[in-house]
Amino acid sequence: MYKVIGHPQSRTMRVLWLLEELNLPYEVVPSKPHQEDVYAVNPSGKIPALIVDGETIYDSTAICTYLADKHSSLSFPSGTLDRARQDSFTNFALDEMDSILWMAAKHSFIHPEDQRVPDIKPACRFEWNKSMKLLEKRLGENTWATGETFTIADIIIGHCAVWAKISKFEWPEGPVSEYFSRALSRPALAKANEKAAAMQ
Repeated sequence: MYKVIGHPQSRTMRVLWLLEELNLPYEVVPSKPHQEDVYAVNPSGKIPALIVDGETIYDSTAICTYLADKHSSLSFPSGTLDRARQDSFTNFALDEMDSILWMAAKHSFIHPEDQRVPDIKPACRFEWNKSMKLLEKRLGENTWATGETFTIADIIIGHCAVWAKISKFEWPEGPVSEYFSRALSRPALAKANEKAAAMQ
């Protein structure tokens, strides 16, 4: 059984969603960033962390990639063009979605108040809207990011979509919004959310 250290109101949810998609048993140690139990396994104090055979894997994307590759599901084989497209979308999610939302969050409530730059938030929204236009072009008529196969790229993008809605970053009307809704309607995510609610 896998052990996940983290809190569902964070990138930890990406890992829980994936574990439900893979139908794998897991336990969660509910922990917020920079708590002692988190520092005990990750020097940065960040979540999530995955404990495997006494070893710790950090970073939600690294964890998801490891699990998908290990269980040969929700990821294309390494060295294939399909994998390259998947990795490209994963990096798009991190560079053009996650990083924008994270910057806005840091200057809203994470940084000490005297270190926040509120004026940066309109620029974040501008960048987000640009990213949404690019995402629409990249998706084309695909059901999922890489075509007809749901992968970890869709999990990371889908999680960013939830984060965006909570942070009041707009979903564009049309194909992107429909894609987000498809991802967030996955039964595995509903199961992960149900278990997460019990941790609150």
